[in-house]
Amino acid sequence: MTRYVSTTRGVGRFLADDTVELLDIAEPDLGAVLRAGRTLGELAAAGTRDKIAPAEVELLPAIPRPSKIWAVGFGYHDHRAETGHSAEVGEPTIFMKAPSSVTASGAPIRFPAVAPDEVDYEGELAIVIGQRLTSVDEQAAWDGIAGFTIANDVSARDVQKGRIEGRPADVSAAKSFDTFTPLGPALATLDGFADPNDLSLRTWVDDELRQDARTSDLIYPAKVIVAYLSRQTTLEPGDVIMTGTPAGVGHKQGKFLRSGQTVRIAIEGIGELVNTCA
Repeated sequence: MTRYVSTTRGVGRFLADDTVELLDIAEPDLGAVLRAGRTLGELAAAGTRDKIAPAEVELLPAIPRPSKIWAVGFGYHDHRAETGHSAEVGEPTIFMKAPSSVTASGAPIRFPAVAPDEVDYEGELAIVIGQRLTSVDEQAAWDGIAGFTIANDVSARDVQKGRIEGRPADVSAAKSFDTFTPLGPALATLDGFADPNDLSLRTWVDDELRQDARTSDLIYPAKVIVAYLSRQTTLEPGDVIMTGTPAGVGHKQGKFLRSGQTVRIAIEGIGELVNTCA
């Protein structure tokens, strides 16, 4: 696969040694590339402006401002079990996150003043849409995926569960605070994976491994969830779909995030999404 990145100096791609090769294209980020109707395959022929060391480049979110962020709840059987939900599944549980919640790998996760005490992590595989899709079948859905990235579905559980006085329970609000959707570091094309539907996903808080799963355990695989969502709304290039988190979330263990802790999410072939809490 090729791993493309959005940076403050334009669009680039990671080379084998994680050097960033900046591309000679007009679009400022990967979201703009996709919205312009270009495919990631077209970027393969782009010229090079510069090559810089990873420490010398400031990453943006893989897609800095998607028009929509859809998210799947209870996307793994083990997460359904740890949260007390039935093993029997039907249609996916879907909610939306605010695009303004997106932040980059390396940027801080800021705790909201109204709900700082029960902030939680959720390591997830995220799908980025590459074509306009309306009511498509699963094959067309798969063909319409630009690539995969990594997401952290940060959640204020007390807002989600209605434990804040005067506020009703609200899933979308709990997950839409500023900086609550770290996204990146790269957008990986699907062509280089041995099996893009079977990737290792791991989440650490500081040095403690909290989540360890494979995306082949998703209840709703990528093509299934893209086709399903395309029947609810038209999916646009650059839209993001978060596929759900496996077991090991903090709130079921009483392990909420605290200032100074670092969340690191690694997905095979894509890289590591790393953010420190503030």
